[in-house]
Amino acid sequence: MSSQPQSFSSLKSYVPRHGPLDPCPPIGCKYYSTPPNLYVGFQPPGLPQFSPREALKKGTLWKVFYDYYDNPYRKGGRSRG
Repeated sequence: MSSQPQSFSSLKSYVPRHGPLDPCPPIGCKYYSTPPNLYVGFQPPGLPQFSPREALKKGTLWKVFYDYYDNPYRKGGRSRG
């Protein structure tokens, strides 16, 4: 087992399969997000925490469990992909 911290990305991508007889044009790369709690087994002691005010804004007390979400359907919103 490695003692070095593993890095992960919650943003994943894939290219949908396009068959030779498919009448539709091929689709480019698709993106999806996975929640950060998939990468943490048991919650270790001493995790960095947000301030109480910031935790209420972010929806979690622990920084490792925060995952930014931008609604792609909202007008004027930034896109992640």
